Amino acid sequence: MQGPRIFYSPDYYADIGEGHVFPIKKFELARDILIAEGTVDPSMVIAPSEVSVEDLQRVHTGDYIGRLQTGDLTKMEIRRLGLPWSKALVRRSFLAVSGTISAALASLHSGVGSNLAGGTHHAFPDRGEGFCVLNDVAVAVEKLREEKDLRRFLIVDLDVHQGNGTAYIFRDDPDVFTFSMHGQKNYPLYKEVSNLDIELADGTADGEYLSILAEALGRVLHHEPDLIFYLAGADPYEEDKLGRLSLTKAGLLERDRMVLEAARDAGIPVVTTMSGGYAKDIADTVDIHCNTIRAVRRVFYQTSESGESATAEAAPANSNL
Repeated sequence: MQGPRIFYSPDYYADIGEGHVFPIKKFELARDILIAEGTVDPSMVIAPSEVSVEDLQRVHTGDYIGRLQTGDLTKMEIRRLGLPWSKALVRRSFLAVSGTISAALASLHSGVGSNLAGGTHHAFPDRGEGFCVLNDVAVAVEKLREEKDLRRFLIVDLDVHQGNGTAYIFRDDPDVFTFSMHGQKNYPLYKEVSNLDIELADGTADGEYLSILAEALGRVLHHEPDLIFYLAGADPYEEDKLGRLSLTKAGLLERDRMVLEAARDAGIPVVTTMSGGYAKDIADTVDIHCNTIRAVRRVFYQTSESGESATAEAAPANSNL
């Protein structure tokens, strides 16, 4: 069965305590639903191995990685991270970074790859913040730049919170274009400077959001990237506890379609990551994340009248594999 390659591990789960605002069960729930409904074939769900420390050190400091592994983070660092330290948390963080790297490598073959985790854009080189332990997209960029014939990258960050860690990491890098479209009055209080920041007022709804995004996508694609990372946050949803925007599920699905079709039509491989989502009902967050993968299947794997898949028609012109 032809379909999207999805990277997922049961160890994306770690016990962070009942009642925590971060819905850490969403990864498993999304995997189960996508397989049960037939959007994803079980054979296309691939478990990543842990990322190497060497790869992490392309972005993160050795001191931070070492103390993260041994549990020697300070109380302030753990408070800023927002998650309780455990060996399972470290393992899930290492796996999630590898999932994004693997999805990126898969996208070079088929035009798209997806990680059922990742998008941890608040992590800085020397610390984690906002439920983000390690910056998976930044590590993937550096590894691909070093090991593949890729130079220019576009990060489309549509989580409701600004990708401050990613913006900081690539602040002086002309080959990585960071685009963040987020709530103006939302976390983080002190924002970094992306190549393009679009700040949205509380209550921004589908029509205005999608109109702004359509114009922005035309602008950012002028960067002519070799690869696009898409952070498909579920938290712009109208019922999200931390979102403050008013997008519907239909609006978010249209958002996904717009980004994916823009990448496909330009012949640029695209990687999807989940990023944030904190709906009052976890089922809504999971459904929004599943919609991203449903959109991946529809945009890249629908069957044309000739019987050929959309992927075959829109193979990335700049894939080096």
